[in-house]
Amino acid sequence: MELTSLTLPPLSASGEVITFYSYKGGTGRTMALSNIAVLLARQQNATAPVLMIDWDLEAPGLHHYFDAGAEAKPGVLEFFEACREQLQRLRLAAPELAGEALAEAVLAEVSWEHYVSRVDHGSQLYLMRAGRFDDSYPERLAAMRWDDLFNCCPPLYRCFGQRLARHFLHVLVDSRTGRTDSAGICTTLLPRKLVLVFAPSHQSLEGVEDMVARATTYRRSHEDEQRPLLVYPLPSRIDIGDDLLRAQWRRGDASQHILGYQPSFEDLIRDSYGMQHVSLESYFDEVQLQQTRSLPGGEQVAVRQDQGGDRFSLTRTFEAFLAWLAPGYFPWQSRAEIQLLGTIAEARRLLDEGGAAARAAWQPLARDLHLLGELYRSEGKSRSALASFEESLSLRQRGLGEDHPDTLATKMRLAQVLRHIGRLDEARFLEECVVEARERMLGVEHVDTLAARSSLAHTLGLQGRLGEALALQDSVLDTYTRLLGADHLQTLVSMAARADLLIQRGELEQARAVQQQVLAARERMLGSAHADTLRSKATLARTLLQMQDLPGAHILLDAVLQTQLGRLGAEHVETRNAREQLIDVQLQMGVPADEATLVPELHQDAAMDDYREALERPEPPRKPAMANSQWPRTPEELLALDLQLADTRGTPR
Repeated sequence: MELTSLTLPPLSASGEVITFYSYKGGTGRTMALSNIAVLLARQQNATAPVLMIDWDLEAPGLHHYFDAGAEAKPGVLEFFEACREQLQRLRLAAPELAGEALAEAVLAEVSWEHYVSRVDHGSQLYLMRAGRFDDSYPERLAAMRWDDLFNCCPPLYRCFGQRLARHFLHVLVDSRTGRTDSAGICTTLLPRKLVLVFAPSHQSLEGVEDMVARATTYRRSHEDEQRPLLVYPLPSRIDIGDDLLRAQWRRGDASQHILGYQPSFEDLIRDSYGMQHVSLESYFDEVQLQQTRSLPGGEQVAVRQDQGGDRFSLTRTFEAFLAWLAPGYFPWQSRAEIQLLGTIAEARRLLDEGGAAARAAWQPLARDLHLLGELYRSEGKSRSALASFEESLSLRQRGLGEDHPDTLATKMRLAQVLRHIGRLDEARFLEECVVEARERMLGVEHVDTLAARSSLAHTLGLQGRLGEALALQDSVLDTYTRLLGADHLQTLVSMAARADLLIQRGELEQARAVQQQVLAARERMLGSAHADTLRSKATLARTLLQMQDLPGAHILLDAVLQTQLGRLGAEHVETRNAREQLIDVQLQMGVPADEATLVPELHQDAAMDDYREALERPEPPRKPAMANSQWPRTPEELLALDLQLADTRGTPR
């Protein structure tokens, strides 16, 4: 049969291969790929070439989504049959060829253009079918040994994907399910990005996790395959009508023996990429493929039918997923970060173009860089926050001047990040500049001036200049108390900051008294489950630990844990932190290690009642603080808590 060749010029920059994989069938994997392909082909004014490859050779179906029918057209199977023949011929004719040179020679002889068809005349969307579905197809498929082909020429599959990426911006591969040789090729050797489509079930989750572990391990352990592999989980068939079941499968439910796919993938990504902290909260808030009538039918492209794209539509869901997938953002990057990075990139583009648009672009750029720095700072990404604040400050200094409120706000945030990473002299210099400017322009009793003075006191304390720091913080506290009252929330923040300085001076009794005042006031005004109240309990518990009041610390930390379990669930990072702190106290109290993990289920209110009763009893003689106390005592140790404490001080943004 004569093959018709497709003509498609190479791209100026290579595209990428994206594999869609599911461990079990029935997840809507092929449906998801077809919809994503249509949306990608619409980008760049429908000029971006996109190729779909149906590598699910045992159960091909991608062609049905595009009215390609079951005509006798060659595809993946015939392409690699031809590669096998050329490989055998070249090994005899040119035995000196090996590795990539052999792979490129084979692929040069077997032109991929003969095996690709255009399936949309309104965009550059193309399809490589599974194969020619004639009577010989099952027999030919059974005779194809993918592992033998790999053993004869290991770079062949990788070079095949790279060759296609020179002509297509996106190459989407529909992989075979399970743990087959062809599935391994599609997930391990071909892609730069791996989309894991799964339904909420134990088997589906375990299967995709195992595939990711094997693929990343292979990439790390083989010198020729050490390429990046970005993993994008795509939960499918989510029942949006059952809130409880949806939450159980996402976050976990120990009573139902459900681990939860979000904590599972967070752990998997941490292990696979060697990261300390990963949060997929924002990603899974947006990316959940809901169960609709379109899913069971399986042969409709929803984004073609649904042109409205309202918030209930599959189109909106796929577009949300593409916000991460298409530009190559990591799933642990939040939606807010992605949006800011997009506006920043656009502002940079306008600046590069020059003219009137550039003159108007610097101010939004400085604003968004500041906001991005705020976001990174809240996520604990100090180095990224530092770079964002430094660039924002440079723009604002040039465009607004040193004393503009926006410039001073960025200086304050930059100083706090510098302090957090230990660059205390630089932080103090910036804070002194801000204090001087705000006192001059706003007065010594303005809220912004007081916030700057409190921040400066914090830095002075970390530098060991505790007398100066405490005097400055006391003046701030006196002003808040006089202007706002003793129970105002900002006054309480200032009291908590004063207690921190007292602890650094070793005045633990005074610090504890202040912390108890703060806790009582916050509990009265905000409630026992408020985040600030819980933070006060945890802070007071650490002070009690340093004073060797283990029972008191135990009661407080147990109350925090019980509240976090009810508010956030067992797998939330704050709940885990509270559990670890409580276990540490139990170990110090002499509870055996194998029993310490069994945290007692005390009722929060009863626990706090016990603590209040303990306060009213005469105090027993206290032992000196142990050398290995869990509370940090030096300026260097306190740096680790700086970011959390700074957030409670209410510094204006």
